[in-house]
Amino acid sequence: MKKVFVLSQNIVSPLGNTVKENFDALCAGRTAVAVHQDASRSEVPFCAALLPPAFFATDTTSFTPFEYVLKASVTDAVKQAGIDTTDPDTLLILSSTKGNIGRLEQQPVTKELKKEIGLTVSAEKLAAHFGFVHRPMIVSHACISGTLAIITAKRLLEAGKYKTVVVAGADLITRFILSGFQSFHAVSDTLCKPFDANRSGINLGEAAATIVLSTRPEPEGIIISGGGVSNDANHISGPSRTGEELFIAIDRAMKEAGVGTDTVDFISAHGTATMYNDDMESRAINLAGLQDVPVNSLKGYYGHTLGAAGLLETVISIESARNNTIIPTKGFETSGTVKPINICSALTEKPVRAFLKTASGFGGCNAAIVVRKV
Repeated sequence: MKKVFVLSQNIVSPLGNTVKENFDALCAGRTAVAVHQDASRSEVPFCAALLPPAFFATDTTSFTPFEYVLKASVTDAVKQAGIDTTDPDTLLILSSTKGNIGRLEQQPVTKELKKEIGLTVSAEKLAAHFGFVHRPMIVSHACISGTLAIITAKRLLEAGKYKTVVVAGADLITRFILSGFQSFHAVSDTLCKPFDANRSGINLGEAAATIVLSTRPEPEGIIISGGGVSNDANHISGPSRTGEELFIAIDRAMKEAGVGTDTVDFISAHGTATMYNDDMESRAINLAGLQDVPVNSLKGYYGHTLGAAGLLETVISIESARNNTIIPTKGFETSGTVKPINICSALTEKPVRAFLKTASGFGGCNAAIVVRKV
């Protein structure tokens, strides 16, 4: 089976516009999460990680803010990879949960506007800008979208359909998105506390992230070595009571990667800081026999970036592997999950051979990937 290598990656977030800027910020303990008062998004103050308005000050007549942040991320990643986006062996995959839905809040709703907010329109606009030959693929599957997009790219590359795939994801926080989570009483008024005994909900966040994957060999590189997907069909918004279904995704990813519990050096968890998600993940990690492996959540730095989350958190974890440094779980103080897990609470330097990334989302969807050094 062909190996799938990481050629390049990018993050555009409130913490920086490159992977290095973001990774350095996390190592320094900086968070982008803050309390905001923005009447266009909420009548009450809310805690989130938002891109600064100045980021969008450049002319955006050709691209919406959502498309603009994606374009910025893809531009940097493609430049680093040195690939030709017009090559017929190259594909673009777009990951997002809500795309341009915020435009419905800003102008009268017409048939034309309804058409324009479709993810297909954004994807095709980006593909045309970069000169991709093939029609872009879209992955929009709740909060596993970014992780699932990586798995989709991996399978296409292994099947020989393409030689290079650019995977990009983004979401911006709109009134619609924020009000939805507020209606669940799932939004924390302060910095979120993943896996903590006193966790009270999520923070939301804005970001874009891009990974360029290829079958082109990269000596001493990073490969996406395993992937698994499952669905628990438990509830439209509530996760599995047992964690068995996320465990299935983890087990599939580890078996495909050919790694055992002694090979996984850390877990980049979904870690939303909601009561039920974090408990479910703790159950799944125990079922996988990984309860002693260091676990982190990056939600305390970026908030939950929705369709970008799986990509962004994979990018940071790849950088962690390259630097043999595990980022701590910001906001965590006291263990508070139904099953014990080893939460990383301090910046940790240790040799990293492989890591596991997990994600879960509304509708009971779960995904996991194993990423390792060659």
